[in-house]
Amino acid sequence: MPYLPTYKLFISHAWDYHDDYIRLVNLLKEANYFNYANYSVPKDDSFGKMTIVQLKEEIRQQIRLVNCFLALGGVYMSYSDWIQFELDFAVSLDKPIIGIKPWGNTNVSTAVSDVSKEVVGWNTDSIIAAIRKYSI
Repeated sequence: MPYLPTYKLFISHAWDYHDDYIRLVNLLKEANYFNYANYSVPKDDSFGKMTIVQLKEEIRQQIRLVNCFLALGGVYMSYSDWIQFELDFAVSLDKPIIGIKPWGNTNVSTAVSDVSKEVVGWNTDSIIAAIRKYSI
């Protein structure tokens, strides 16, 4: 069996749309011949009580370590200050950003599409191919 690298991923998402995040995590877990480590901050495993300054630094630390930044591209992404903060920081580090169209949607947030290397549909092969193509 060939060597399979472990891709370090940050998945930007809105906690109000946590189901989309879980669906994507499960899609990645079930992908054949693909290993990844999740550096994002899920709703059920948050950092705990912190100031905004501390929380921003924790998120920066997570993003610094990743090979690729995935952004669920729902239109709600355009209205989240936290997601914009994450996107801006990923851009400042030249992290490759892959926009992912949410399941069943055709529209993607311009906040995501404007900074993405590529926007892919909700398809395992497309998502994995983009991660492999752009990861640093």
